[in-house]
Amino acid sequence: MAKKQEEKLSLEEALGKLEETITKLQSEEVSLEESFELYKEGMDFVKLCSETIEQVEKKVLMLNQEGKLDELGD
Repeated sequence: MAKKQEEKLSLEEALGKLEETITKLQSEEVSLEESFELYKEGMDFVKLCSETIEQVEKKVLMLNQEGKLDELGD
């Protein structure tokens, strides 16, 4: 999977692609070579999802004592 294509995917799209990859891996018709490529692709989607979730967590706003919004990680 191309790096630029990965960056354009939303979290929901990446999770969908990961689910598709898992379904393909579970198929008995997949060769060993195809399984390896699918596994590698799936790990790329896992990494993308993890990075996206991490970015979102850093942007979570918290209400401080003065009622102002502060962004985590800044």
